[in-house]
Amino acid sequence: MPADTTPRPVSAVPRRLRLITALAAAGLVVAMTVVAVLLKSSTTGVVSFHTADQVAMVGLGLAMGAGVLLIGRSRVDADADGLRVRNVVINHEVPWSAVKAVRFNEHSPWATLLLTNDDELAVSAVQAADGERALVAVRGLRALLADHQARHVVPREDLLYPRE
Repeated sequence: MPADTTPRPVSAVPRRLRLITALAAAGLVVAMTVVAVLLKSSTTGVVSFHTADQVAMVGLGLAMGAGVLLIGRSRVDADADGLRVRNVVINHEVPWSAVKAVRFNEHSPWATLLLTNDDELAVSAVQAADGERALVAVRGLRALLADHQARHVVPREDLLYPRE
C-alpha cells in the first residue's frame, strides 16, 4: 500500500505582531481610561466636562484599541484544495491553480503569492519578524503548491513560432 505523500495543511498567524498589537491596544485603553478618570466634572472656564465626556473617552479608547487589534488579525490556512488568506480587512480564497509561486524574499516583511495573472497577493500572516515560524509556513505553502503542480500538469504547446 503506497504511503500518502500529500503535504500537511498549513496554518499561520503573525505571533509577534499579535503580541505587539495586543499590548498597544491595552495601553490605549488604559491611557484613555486614566484620562477619563482625571477628567473630573469640572469647568476650565472655556469647556465644561461631565460624566458623559468621561464615558465617551473610555469608549474612544475601546474603539481605538479595537482598531489596533484589527492589524494583527491576519491568518493563512492552506490545504490541498487552496488557500484562505485573511489580511487586515479583506479575505481571499485562492485555488492553487491560480498561484504561480510563493515568494518570501530576503528583505520582504511578509510572504507574497505570485498569481497566474501576474498580480501579487500579500500574505501578511507570514511575517519575517516571526523567524523560524515564517520559514516553516513558507516551506509548507511551497510544498502544497509543488504537490498541486505535480498532480495537475499543464501541457505546453510546442510551437516553432510563439503566438502573439
